[in-house]
Amino acid sequence: MTPANRRTADFSVIAAIHHPLRRRLLDLLHVDGPATATRLAEATGELVGNISHHLKVLAAAGVIEEAPELAKNRRERWWRVATTAEYSWSFADADAGGDPAGELVAATAEEENLAHRAAKVRQWFDRRHEYDEPWIRAAYSTERWLSLTPERLDELSTRLEDVIREYADDPSDGDDARKVFLFAHAVPARP
Repeated sequence: MTPANRRTADFSVIAAIHHPLRRRLLDLLHVDGPATATRLAEATGELVGNISHHLKVLAAAGVIEEAPELAKNRRERWWRVATTAEYSWSFADADAGGDPAGELVAATAEEENLAHRAAKVRQWFDRRHEYDEPWIRAAYSTERWLSLTPERLDELSTRLEDVIREYADDPSDGDDARKVFLFAHAVPARP
């Protein structure tokens, strides 16, 4: 079962969004809003031509789109997260149907997801001294061992996504509001 706020992604989409630089570009577009290749190059330290190439790959996958209304002239190209990217993408090895290439894409994407998420937590550990005490106290981490069937794990996933969507749809504002990176994993495991 795929929850309502998740869409099963084609493996070409998964391959496109799980390149480290493209993932960073998506993060920048999600957090900072629309941007040009030049602005994204400045933010990442990459060459504009390289950024343009990766933006075209993301656009071909349908996860970003041009924002022509923001351009000051015909040469300027602005990019934004596509409205189809409002949802999280769902994929699993099982979606590959035994296709070795699809299984490789899924496995590589899962590795990239783990590295990306761990890097965000490490970034917090390295920079938390820059935050006030309320932020340090509010930062959250949890883990639990649960006994679940696949159906109940789907239910848990859906309920968590519903709560997260509530906060995404009603963001905090004010001087003390900050972007918060949230992730959770729930996978069968052994101690």
